Amino acid sequence: MKIQKSAEDYLETMLMMKEERGYIRSIDVAEHLNVTKPSVSYATKRLRENGYITMDHSGFITLTDTGMEIAQKIYARHKLLTDLFERLGVDSEIAREDACRIEHDISEETFDALCRHAEKMTQK
Repeated sequence: MKIQKSAEDYLETMLMMKEERGYIRSIDVAEHLNVTKPSVSYATKRLRENGYITMDHSGFITLTDTGMEIAQKIYARHKLLTDLFERLGVDSEIAREDACRIEHDISEETFDALCRHAEKMTQK
């Protein structure tokens, strides 16, 4: 299931909004991603058309099972990479920014190896 990096960013942000606030609104996504409301409208339209989200009559967004799967995968990568970078001594903000760039492009094999390494680090 290959989707664009921007769509992954939107889905990840939506998952973060759901976890933080219990709901997802377009305005909150726009603020978090520092994009315009029209950009979010365009993105949500595409995400709906592709079956990743639904929107109710009040404008609240819900991730579909497929959207949730993608969001959770990207968010797990983001959290693990951020944590690893911080453990290496990278500033928290830079660690988050770098994790955001890398989370989309890292191979499954490399990510799995990083997970195994992180697990070993935690057990020590």
